Amino acid sequence: MIKKYFAVTVALLLAFNVHAQNKKNYQIGIIGFYNLENLFDTINQPEVNDEEFTPTGSKNYTGKVYLDKISKLSDVISLIGTDESPDGVSILGCAEIENGSVLQDLLNQPKLKKRNLKFVHYDSPDQRGVDVGLIYNPKYFTPLFSEPLFVDLRTPENPNYYTRDILYVYGMYLGEPIHVMVGHWPSRRGGEEASAPSRAVAASVCKHKIDSITAINADAKIVVMGDSNDDPLSPSVTKVLKATGDKSKVSRGGMYNPFTDFYTKGIGTLAYNDAWNLFDQIMISSGWMNKSQSGFFFKDAHIFRREFMVQKTGRYKGYPMRTYDFDRYMGGYSDHFPTYLVFLKEIKN
Repeated sequence: MIKKYFAVTVALLLAFNVHAQNKKNYQIGIIGFYNLENLFDTINQPEVNDEEFTPTGSKNYTGKVYLDKISKLSDVISLIGTDESPDGVSILGCAEIENGSVLQDLLNQPKLKKRNLKFVHYDSPDQRGVDVGLIYNPKYFTPLFSEPLFVDLRTPENPNYYTRDILYVYGMYLGEPIHVMVGHWPSRRGGEEASAPSRAVAASVCKHKIDSITAINADAKIVVMGDSNDDPLSPSVTKVLKATGDKSKVSRGGMYNPFTDFYTKGIGTLAYNDAWNLFDQIMISSGWMNKSQSGFFFKDAHIFRREFMVQKTGRYKGYPMRTYDFDRYMGGYSDHFPTYLVFLKEIKN
């Protein structure tokens, strides 16, 4: 009996050691996007159409409202990705910000300030005065170069038609070079079909940048994120950007859209007329797809939704809890849910 017990014990110990040796440890990286829904300051800027978002404007957008909004946005941002990593999101693209000052106020909120978050931002020529930006945790990401990419919608009939730039940022993500583009493509004002050419122009700006990067390195790690004002199966995404939701169809240097599957299942990030759209997409190049590589690889995609972010009553019941219903202050967060991707990198012993 003693010999048998000893043999079983040794076998169990050997099995445990093999398991321990085979177990891999991973560094987790989280990259996300969030439309902050009209994050204006309260100051009237004469050069843009922001009068409604002032204390004397139609929305009665006072300092109290502004502080309440940035506090609530910080609540959400502080939680994004924390189910996967205690550090939360390490890079967060954002849309509908008026300027760099509102981003700084947001990052100074108590729930975010301890992370020492930084941002990249350029003023764009958008007629409403809203821009895109990139928030990042310097523990993970070091920007080395950035620039705004102009989206030219001007025509002889409308020579003053301006929209948001695409923000391009190149840097090192825990030692790895990555390229990030943040966009807020033109809206569907005037109808989805009539406005589609404008979004195709924005998508083509991204595609041109992707092609210039992959011409040098087909395995470059690229992230294209933003509020596309189009869904994953819209022509701007599938035909212009050539992003597919089928991993088997992603060619070298091509783009993968992990949110296509969400959309085909009826899951979205914003709702309109009782139908869900998924405008808030994060697409990645083929360089992220190889799970056997030494660097970061793509694990999975998420839509960040918590019950406190959901409207409980009224005509928007079940929708993301927005800040305003026309000019009536709702005290919400944003009319969009954030999205994020999880990446893993094996830690070698």
